[in-house]
Amino acid sequence: MFTRFLVILLILDSVVLVTAILLQSGKGGGMAASFGGASSSADALLGTRQAGNLLTKASWWAGGIFIFLAFVLQVASSRSRTPTSVLDRAVATPPTAPATPSSQSGAPQNVIPLQNAPAAPASTTPAPAPAKP
Repeated sequence: MFTRFLVILLILDSVVLVTAILLQSGKGGGMAASFGGASSSADALLGTRQAGNLLTKASWWAGGIFIFLAFVLQVASSRSRTPTSVLDRAVATPPTAPATPSSQSGAPQNVIPLQNAPAAPASTTPAPAPAKP
């Protein structure tokens, strides 16, 4: 819940940061002067000097808050996960088969027949009979 709140703050801060950077006027002539954009609407509303100071301070503050929130989120995300080693896991013993088969025919029940398996060659010699004690 706390992480979700910090992510929302980070997104809002990034919107403020992008807006503050894009509203700033260029310090030099650059492309704006070559196309006749000598003054912007922010300059006309607040004055050239005040708009520059306000937007510069807003961009510095928003940038600092962005870096701080990104750092806090990174630390919070790394503490929630702990690395585990394969060697630390307990060795699982395979399940053993029952001593006596549960079916009357004696065929194992958990065998899945293969669909496209080649047929085994037929043996020409009969299998030897089990010796009786």
